[in-house]
Amino acid sequence: MNYLEAAQEITDVVPDIQNELEKNTTQNSYSVIQTFTDCIKNMIRQNDRNLLFKSLQKMDEIYKNGDIKLRNAVESTFIYSLDNFTTFCNEEYRKAIFTHISQDLQKIYSKQIYKHGM
Repeated sequence: MNYLEAAQEITDVVPDIQNELEKNTTQNSYSVIQTFTDCIKNMIRQNDRNLLFKSLQKMDEIYKNGDIKLRNAVESTFIYSLDNFTTFCNEEYRKAIFTHISQDLQKIYSKQIYKHGM
């Protein structure tokens, strides 16, 4: 999957994101994942669990099926931002979020978190 296919799949899950994706004059893997990450951040803040969990599943699919550029974008954009998004969530909500993230992405998240402590 390339970034154009990923953008289409994201739009299928979150139709409202179409305008945001089109605003980006430079579309590439990083801009698509950044836009989707910003959208997920807003879902977390608004406690929109149903759409959030579908979006997290879609992010997992993009990571699993994406080309190397998409995979790198997910790791460096979404995973890197995840801690900031969930810092102010209560423990139950944070656990719910992380249970909807694949084991692969959770491992990458853990590596990033523990890497900073070294």
